[in-house]
Amino acid sequence: MPRDARTVAKYVVAALALAAMLALAPFYFASGLMAPGWAVGVFIAVWLVLFGLGCFWIRRKPLWVVPLPFIAAAFWLGGMNAGGAWLGWTP
Repeated sequence: MPRDARTVAKYVVAALALAAMLALAPFYFASGLMAPGWAVGVFIAVWLVLFGLGCFWIRRKPLWVVPLPFIAAAFWLGGMNAGGAWLGWTP
């Protein structure tokens, strides 16, 4: 049974979004260069939750996976900038 091209495209886009989540992982895991241990734990937990959601949603709602890398990037950038500005995190 051939698949609809739109369905295949949805899965390809969702897979690219999960690949983008994997590309963001080094930033989360290297946060310890600037952030304290408790903040690194929070960052890694958030990344794991977002990646887990992506893996869960890719089969059910593949287009829901697309915003996850943007949310992850915004959370990491916002958290690191806020920590540097308000909490005095320095490299």
